[in-house]
Amino acid sequence: MIIDFHSHILPGIDDGARTLEESIQIVKAMSAMGFDRITCTPHITKKYRNTPENIKERFDLLVTGMKDSGTEVDLRMSAEYRLNPETWPDILAKGKLMPIEDKFILMEFPINDESDMYGLDPEEEFRKVISLGLTPILPHPERYAYLPHDTLLRYVDLGVKIQSNYGSLAGIYGEEVQTKAQALIDEGRVSFLATDMHNMLYVKAIEAWLGVGNSLWEYRR
Repeated sequence: MIIDFHSHILPGIDDGARTLEESIQIVKAMSAMGFDRITCTPHITKKYRNTPENIKERFDLLVTGMKDSGTEVDLRMSAEYRLNPETWPDILAKGKLMPIEDKFILMEFPINDESDMYGLDPEEEFRKVISLGLTPILPHPERYAYLPHDTLLRYVDLGVKIQSNYGSLAGIYGEEVQTKAQALIDEGRVSFLATDMHNMLYVKAIEAWLGVGNSLWEYRR
């Protein structure tokens, strides 16, 4: 089964799809690419303070929109949790996590500045999630220029799964990120590839990458 674990396609909820029409267009394109299941994972950050309740509201809107459009797609709901003190500790304390496939938690770092974690120790937060019987996924580590490779390997040894972006391999974020993503795959460190879909520019880039002989990864438990 081809599953996308990471997408920002719920309308008007974060920096991804702006409207329901755009969301439907993106989902149709992803279905045509070959995705059997798409998990909607809006950001939860100090800027986008989404909750299970408002995520469910937008998710239901998209599900209805897809049905009305005549396209049957298996959509699921979760979130991408930013490690910052404004949101993450409260979510964890209140047990408001929304696992992917009933077992994975998508836990992102700040893209550009690790100081935005304000003293949170990622390794400690990963351990907390693991203690709940869940598995952390660290998305797109190839984009964290400040993250040392040996630190990333320590996370992997702890039990954290690595998810790289199809868009990284397609060159959306530049040559350096592309090279890092490929190196992580070549080393056997990457458990999952995902779209991190935001808009139709991502669609076009991934379509082009697939068009030169590359393939989507199947999900294996």
